[in-house]
Amino acid sequence: MKRKSKLRLKFKKFTVLMFLLDVSVVAFFIVINTDSFKSFWIPTAMTTMSHKYLAYTLYDEDTVNKVMSENYIETPTEKINLDDIVIGDTSEKKSYSSKYEREIYTRDEGNEVYKIIRLQEAKFKGYLTVIYDPSDVSLAVSPKLGKAGYSVNNLCRQNDCLVGINGGGFEDLDGWGNGSVPYGAIIKDGKHIWQHDGGSGGLIGFTKDHKMYLTDKSPEEAIKDGMVDAVEFGPNLIVNGKVSKIHGDGGWGTAPRSVIAQRKDGIVLFLIIEGRLPGYSIGATMNDVIEILLRYKAYNAANLDGGASSTMSVNGKLYNKPSAGGEYGGRTVSNAWIVTNKKKKLVPEVIEKNKELKK
Repeated sequence: MKRKSKLRLKFKKFTVLMFLLDVSVVAFFIVINTDSFKSFWIPTAMTTMSHKYLAYTLYDEDTVNKVMSENYIETPTEKINLDDIVIGDTSEKKSYSSKYEREIYTRDEGNEVYKIIRLQEAKFKGYLTVIYDPSDVSLAVSPKLGKAGYSVNNLCRQNDCLVGINGGGFEDLDGWGNGSVPYGAIIKDGKHIWQHDGGSGGLIGFTKDHKMYLTDKSPEEAIKDGMVDAVEFGPNLIVNGKVSKIHGDGGWGTAPRSVIAQRKDGIVLFLIIEGRLPGYSIGATMNDVIEILLRYKAYNAANLDGGASSTMSVNGKLYNKPSAGGEYGGRTVSNAWIVTNKKKKLVPEVIEKNKELKK
């Protein structure tokens, strides 16, 4: 009798297990066939360099193509108006129009160069670096272009910078890459130093007047317009205060992000979104990024290389949590946008404050 009872109990457990398995399978197929899941899964997979196969694992080519055609970005077509950027007084104010304006203008004690604002949203975390003087921003480039990339940390150390974020994209044929071969064009110190096939978007950079310049012109034409530092990437997210129209999620999925922007008063913003870290931060869509930029009154903004490349260095040390390569100090890249302390406006105690802020 006892043996029969045990057998019945085992059979019941097995039946329950099979039932739960059947329910899970049915639920799985229901979920993956919803439009919302397709719109999340396919663009997120297709914007990676080495995990595109995840889109085709669940869906056929026609489905993937259809979803991608429904998720795209319409960027403003008008030319950027540099006259709208008036670099002026960015000192603290007596009153503020919003808590975001207060965050922007209120300095950390002893630091007149930059401020780091911690972003903690429901689905993602990140950092917004506020650079008060745009003349402190420049482009750092791997000294071994075509042969080897450097981490943002190393590029910062070599250039004695305070803060740095990754810039443009690069060849990544094996899904990791070493940042040696940048895509598109690079302008450094007013010279067109690099050109390679594969660039997407337009030129993103700064003029000799320290105004952020977004253009589809050739590097030579852009240099004639006064551009001194630039990388080729995109898409542009805000142009002359006008926001790009995002269809679906824009075709860029949910991922770590790097963005550079400028306000009308000249303040430059470095935005880093952490992602692909389950339980901590899954990443942001382009709509998420634009929403943050508008809070802080970005007037011009462009997307930089994201994913595992999204890294931020402060005082020569990795500051954010990248989705890969964190144990090595961050992925090696081709170039980085950096903040240097040209006018010695920083006191040593700020380094300790940065440590406290990160906590």
